[in-house]
Amino acid sequence: MRRVIERVLNLLAFLLTAGRPVTAEEIRRTVAGYDRSSDEAFRRMFERDKELLRRLGVPLRVEATDAWSVEYGYVVPVDEYRLPDPGLTDEERAALWLAAQVVRVGGGPVGSSAVLKLGGARLTGAVDPVAADLGADAEVLGDLFQAVTERRVVEFDYRGRRRRVHPHGLGHRRGHWYLVGTEGGEVRTFRIDRASDVAVGEEPDAFERDPRVSLKDALRSQPWESGAEPPVRARVRFDPEVAWWAARRLPGVSAGDDQPLEVTLEVTNPEAFIGWVLTFGPRARLLEPPELVDRLVERVRGVA
Repeated sequence: MRRVIERVLNLLAFLLTAGRPVTAEEIRRTVAGYDRSSDEAFRRMFERDKELLRRLGVPLRVEATDAWSVEYGYVVPVDEYRLPDPGLTDEERAALWLAAQVVRVGGGPVGSSAVLKLGGARLTGAVDPVAADLGADAEVLGDLFQAVTERRVVEFDYRGRRRRVHPHGLGHRRGHWYLVGTEGGEVRTFRIDRASDVAVGEEPDAFERDPRVSLKDALRSQPWESGAEPPVRARVRFDPEVAWWAARRLPGVSAGDDQPLEVTLEVTNPEAFIGWVLTFGPRARLLEPPELVDRLVERVRGVA
């Protein structure tokens, strides 16, 4: 995936700096990553790379290379590609610079060159601020991003078995990256750092997007709803002292004054659900189903 990204960036840089339509053969001779490929391999790579640029919103055009329109080439109109000046105020640029400094993807800092292009100023001195590490291996995220944009099927090991998923989106929530998609016709959410042996299919456009899948709704759900296990209905009883606290975490649920609270919830991530119940200590009791109660008891015994 890293080679694909480098090749596409090289292609975009060449098209932007050429200032004129360039033929496919000139691209093959000039852009690193194409020069050693066979005719058929170049054709396949170039077609995929053009499609990726267009999916990313790059205005790639085909225009005549001369006035006689004998030969045609590819060009990226700079005026259409360049972002207009957003007209940021000094306060907005300062806030943007701060956000760029405190966020890290995969442990690496975000560069400040983009902020400089928007009229920001580089601060002097060595600064290593407290950062929010967005985690996850950059290579895996890159592979999954390609799978989402090109609608490629992905396979990976997750919770003891091999999964085959139609990926629809990537999202970050509470310090973890999640993949949202469909598996066996059901909408599922997978925590990426718990997936292993990730493999992306070779065939693009391998599935149709499911209109039921909403990345926003999936990541808005509770942690115990963002799992890949078959759903089970769990019944929990909270003592009056903590009922108000539990109700604050459950949309549409209210707790009466000095009254216990009993709720039934759908769980697809038992480990996350058990961890939440245990935060209430002895003032919360998991009543059913029995298999989930057994897992909670095993967790407590393991800690003890």
